[in-house]
Amino acid sequence: MHTDPIADYLTRVRNGIMAGHDAVVVPASKMKERLSAILKQEGYIHGYKSVEHDGRDYLVVNLKYVKNGESVIHGLKRISSPGLRIYVGAQEIADVNGGLGIAILTTPKGLLTGKDARKQNVGGEVLAHVW
Repeated sequence: MHTDPIADYLTRVRNGIMAGHDAVVVPASKMKERLSAILKQEGYIHGYKSVEHDGRDYLVVNLKYVKNGESVIHGLKRISSPGLRIYVGAQEIADVNGGLGIAILTTPKGLLTGKDARKQNVGGEVLAHVW
């Protein structure tokens, strides 16, 4: 059992990118599915699908590369962790990598990007930065 499933998800994606894999398999959860949906919506991955194997649910995350084989995702960083939660208000959400990346927050309105959270004027826990 993993004590931090979001960090595990990000690490699996990061390792898949460094190894040049087309896809990575992660144990499924609603949070990871929503995280994958945000990454797809923002253009960082091709897509994802839910599969079942031996009675367990998994997500297959299809990674995205540009023509020269370089990954679209240049960096993933876990911000808030189970031991140290980082909360921000709607006006305190920082730009990631000079506006070239996204912050992913868990808010009362669900999982949102920093830009969407600012638009809806809600703060929350900063899960990760992606650039």
